[in-house]
Amino acid sequence: MKTRSVAILVYPGAEVLDFAGPFEVFFTAGRLSERAGLPLPAFRPQLVAEHAGPVETRPGFTVTAASGLEDLQQPDLVIIPGGVHEPQLKNTPLIEGIRALYDGGSILASVCTGAFLLAEAGLLNGQSCTTHHEDIRDLQQRYPQLRTFENRRWVAAECGRIFTSAGISAGIDLSLHLVSRLAGGGLARITAENMAYGWDRGASPESEIT
Repeated sequence: MKTRSVAILVYPGAEVLDFAGPFEVFFTAGRLSERAGLPLPAFRPQLVAEHAGPVETRPGFTVTAASGLEDLQQPDLVIIPGGVHEPQLKNTPLIEGIRALYDGGSILASVCTGAFLLAEAGLLNGQSCTTHHEDIRDLQQRYPQLRTFENRRWVAAECGRIFTSAGISAGIDLSLHLVSRLAGGGLARITAENMAYGWDRGASPESEIT
């Protein structure tokens, strides 16, 4: 058992709970790992950006990225939030950085319109995916080579290392699933209970939004 590094990407205009929700899940899972009988903290999350330093996310909420993509050690898991994503689709260094993280072996997971960044990087071609219900049509039209699913909490791509989720709470659901997958269902349950979050472990992993 090792401590897995979780790089949570932020960029100008990123939606706060899209990155803060998963950060809380992985931080809490790391903090409570001993309760689940694990010898080490299961996860170590950190905020990363194109460049280290302050980043003004949405709506004017400034956070500090501990590391930039240029000096980031290969993480085990990368979380890509949604938000005001359109300018980032033209940010070639960021898109290439996301592609390089996947090529280096990281698991990638998006929340909401973070799926657009994965698609722009060419990582969702021919893969199953989802995004926020208000953006699913745009995703389909902009990237017709994707297999998009509506009304899903989250979707696992066929490649086995990419996951996409619908929105804020769905991103927390996906994060808890990844805790369960990587460190055990017991830790995921303890984490959800500590957060007072109503996570339905018995639901289908790709259950529909109702």
